[in-house]
Amino acid sequence: MKYRNPLLPGFYPDPSVCRVGEDYYLVNSSFEFFPGVPLWHSRDMVNWESLGYVLTRRSQLELDGARVSGGIFAPTIRFHNGKYYMITTNVTHGGNFVVTADDPKGPWSDPVWIDQGGIDPSLFWDEDGKVYMQRTHMDDQGVQCIGQFEVDLETGKVLSEVRPIWYGTGGKCPEGPHIYKIFGKYYLMIAEGGTEYGHMETIARSDSIWGPFESCPRNPILTHRNLNPRNGEAQALGHADLVEDGKGNWWMVFHGIRPSQFMLHHMGRETMLAPVTWDEDGWPVVGEGEPIQWEMEGPGTPEQTLPDGFAVQNTFTQEEDFTTAKELSPLWSYLRNPYEENYQLGQGLTLTAGKDDLESLGSPTFLGRRQQHFDATVKTVMEFDPKSEQAEAGLTVFHTKDHHYDLVVTRREGKRAAFLRRRSADMLVESQPVFLPEEGKLTLTIQAGRLAFEFFVQAEGGEPQSLGTASTQLISTECMICTFTGCFFGMYCQGEPGAQATFEQFSYRP
Repeated sequence: MKYRNPLLPGFYPDPSVCRVGEDYYLVNSSFEFFPGVPLWHSRDMVNWESLGYVLTRRSQLELDGARVSGGIFAPTIRFHNGKYYMITTNVTHGGNFVVTADDPKGPWSDPVWIDQGGIDPSLFWDEDGKVYMQRTHMDDQGVQCIGQFEVDLETGKVLSEVRPIWYGTGGKCPEGPHIYKIFGKYYLMIAEGGTEYGHMETIARSDSIWGPFESCPRNPILTHRNLNPRNGEAQALGHADLVEDGKGNWWMVFHGIRPSQFMLHHMGRETMLAPVTWDEDGWPVVGEGEPIQWEMEGPGTPEQTLPDGFAVQNTFTQEEDFTTAKELSPLWSYLRNPYEENYQLGQGLTLTAGKDDLESLGSPTFLGRRQQHFDATVKTVMEFDPKSEQAEAGLTVFHTKDHHYDLVVTRREGKRAAFLRRRSADMLVESQPVFLPEEGKLTLTIQAGRLAFEFFVQAEGGEPQSLGTASTQLISTECMICTFTGCFFGMYCQGEPGAQATFEQFSYRP
């Protein structure tokens, strides 16, 4: 079976996967965005459909005041005795917790909180029925390692002392642990090196759940830390999970990045896939021991195959008509917990400005979808009659509150106008306004390319007018002190509380 990486392009990091019969389920981190923990389903490991999210209620996910790249870190999904488990960390409110469901489509339970610190929690059920949790840990000397303890998932009660079980191979930030029992041994796989260009995946094994763990002699089993970003390979590979297909074939999911230029990326960490085999000594070999490729071949047969022999995969094209829609696509996200009264779906999607804006740590009236391709066209049709120069609505390329590019419709000199606002850290630049007719719908367009975005406004019956371009460089992760998220294309309304903009259509076309 031939397939293409990434499986889930754009901001879908920290993948975890489990198999139930012929079905695979995968989850990702979501940080300060709501709903939390994207959930996916596949029958062949390469073509994934969205099932929405695991955390869909405030009672499950409190994000008020969540800092940039706060909120939900590194979930793990598992299935045991007819029940699905998802364990994760809300670093902003509450720490580690687990939710459960009888059906992965939900509903998922409210959290059971576990009174233990650290991040990147994982679960392992041993053959004696005991459940063990692994997560990042600081030992008595303040050295980071992987810690483990027995836990009661019904109550969250810790049933044993927390013990360090492995320090990794010497890379910084040992994290993202998962334990598997394979060939009668306990395998512990972790990420090391930090989630940047030194990222890697390592593995160890033991005859006991408590160790001592023997390091694989070929560690790291997955990394691109020595490959030159100029050559076009994926970078920052790591934070992996293993799954077996029931026929003896193994797969590894992990995340990596696609630099737009040299060592800059702006779309976040993306879910990728590689086949896994086992050598004669019982150690995993990822991708036949070669660098991960954009086009790969693995075991299995996809449900559908293209004429060129590649498996059919989700292209993530999006076309929405808000005038007829009964509900929103699961591709949409809010910033932190939304004020639901500010989003009304009827004869269009009406956004009402609240007290927060895009540069706050609150919840602005914003509805965004991830940028998933270097080259893409984003378009929306909007009706908006701003009553003052404070009222504004439009489209944004949003990465963080301090790094975003906004196609703004507002008033200038008493006239309806549009302009491009570029925000990057302490730099704020606005283009000259383009004046618009006082009435009529507006078509707003963002044309994304590898190195820049171009912004257009078009009045009803008129021609598109360019408002300018903005570099992907200044909105890249490396220019933002290493954030964990990626860029969103979003509709928004802000500035004058109560101001309303109605969006009729939205499209995202790679």
